[in-house]
Formats: sequence, C-alpha cells, structure tokens
Amino acid sequence: MARFLVKRLLSATLTLFAVSVLSFLMFFALPRDPVSGMCPKNCNPERLERVRQELGLRDPLVSQYAGYMKGIVTGRDLGSAQGGRCDAPCLGWSYVTNEAVSDTIARVLPVTLSIVIPAAVLWLLLGVGLGMVSALRRGTWLDRLAIGFSLTGASLQLYFVGAVLLLVFVYHLRLLPVPGYTSLFDDPLKWASGLVLAWVSLAFLFSAIYARLSRAQMLETLSEDFVRTARAKGLTKPRVYGRHALRAAITPVVTIAGLDVGGALGGTVITETTFGIQGLGRTAVDAVRAGDLPTIMATVLIAAVFVVLANVVVDLLYAAIDPRVRLR
Repeated sequence: MARFLVKRLLSATLTLFAVSVLSFLMFFALPRDPVSGMCPKNCNPERLERVRQELGLRDPLVSQYAGYMKGIVTGRDLGSAQGGRCDAPCLGWSYVTNEAVSDTIARVLPVTLSIVIPAAVLWLLLGVGLGMVSALRRGTWLDRLAIGFSLTGASLQLYFVGAVLLLVFVYHLRLLPVPGYTSLFDDPLKWASGLVLAWVSLAFLFSAIYARLSRAQMLETLSEDFVRTARAKGLTKPRVYGRHALRAAITPVVTIAGLDVGGALGGTVITETTFGIQGLGRTAVDAVRAGDLPTIMATVLIAAVFVVLANVVVDLLYAAIDPRVRLR
C-alpha cells in the first residue's frame, strides 16, 4: 500500500509541476500588457519600462518561474511596485485590486468550499441511495419515480433551477434570505440559510446523474456470478447487497464523484453567478475580464491542485475497495 501511495503522489507532483509551468507560460501568451493596465493613460514609455524592470518582467523566463515557485514555498520580495514583502504562499500581486493574490484566494476559497462540500454530501447520499434502492426495487413504482427524477434532473440546467428556487423561496414565499456568504464560525444558521439554495440546486442536478449511474451499475452487479453464489450460500440479503454487490457497483461512482468534486472545488462559476456569491469561480472570471494575470495564474493552479488531489483520493479509495488495484 505504501508503494502504491508513493507512486500516486509522485504522479500528482509531476502533474502539478506541468500545470504550474503551463499556467506561468500562459501569463506571457496573453496579449494584454500588465504594466499598461497598472499605469494611468498618461504613462510615458520610460515610466512603463521602469515598472517592467521593477516587476522583473525583463528577467529570463526561467528566473521568473523559479522566483514564482520560490514565493509559493518561502515567500519573496515583490518590490515597491507590488506591495513589498509577500509571505508564503505568495501567488503574486494583483494588478487590479492592488493586493496580494493569496489574500484574495484566502477570502474567496472558504466560500467555494462552503458551497461544494455540503452539496457533494447531499448529491452523493441522495443519488447513490436512490439509485441503489431503484435497482433493488426494479419495476416498482419507486423505480419509475427514480427514473423520472433522473430524467428531470438531467434535462435541466443549474441557472434555470437556481432562478426558480430564488423566485419561489426568496422573492415569493420569503422563507429564505437573499443568498450570500457568512462564515460558519460567525453564525452557523446564517451560513446555512445563505447557501442552502446553492446546495439544493447542485444536489438536485448531480444526484440525478448519480442515481442513473448507481442504478445501472447495481443492476449489472446483481447479475454477476459471485452475487448468485453468495445467495446460494444462504447469506442474508443485507449482507449480499451491502457487502458484496454494493462494493463492486460503487467503484465507477467513486471515479465520477472524485472528478466532479475536484472540478467543482476548482470554481463553481455558474452556481456563484446565479446566486450572486463571490467565490473562487467568479473571482477567476472577473480576473479574466480585467486581465489580472497573477490572479488568473493562481486560480488555474488552485483548480489544478483540487483536481489532482481528488484523483489521488479516488485512487486510494479504489485501492481500499478493490485490493487488486494495489498490484498495478
């Protein structure tokens, strides 16, 4: 197991290194000049060149990349043009908000985490549970209800579901406040009430996908020889379904869940835009619109970290569910 974990961590490290190089090179590929955005319209060429020198934009790319990575680990001195000393993890200095990018990320990342993690718990419990029950009650009214739920969820879009929930529960019935973010540690009730519509929207749409996938996998597993053998041995239904069939059927669900959660943590752009919540996704979109290249680089890198970590967790869960994976 230790060897398996080391291999996966090494692969994740190499992937993040490649993403960091690509995101850094993207800084120079974009046509927008960051110095022109920082200076007023009346900046003369001499002043623009002086600012470029202060920002280190005239240094070799290798030196700039090394300095960027060093800043993430140990911090670095950005110079007077970028706020002076930047403590680790230093992700650069925003040319638009005139603050350390790490401060911006620290402010918006808890918002995205507060949206995604509770929603993921809801959609996994609802989707997997409904799919498994539907498979075990195949052909009954419960199965037809689950299929109808799945088709409905797969046919709708988040911006439509979110808008309907806002109209009904916030503006018509006035049962909930306007969505917003309050720290969980400041007021747990206000935190939940401000994000519950985002949770429900994500859980409804994602659980529909997981219900269909779980049902299909469970039906396929129930027809396998090892399930029939377990029944022939006289094992109880909860033992056959829970310990044997569920364990085999859950592996594809784990893969999809890891990718979905990792991608959502990288930025729930549509969700945050629909409910007017400023999280990592909206911050990335705003940075692209404003040409704020350091913030763009940071959000890309953080999104990659979440996706890679999610894949590592999926690999570890696979190894726990199916011991044969550890031998690969």
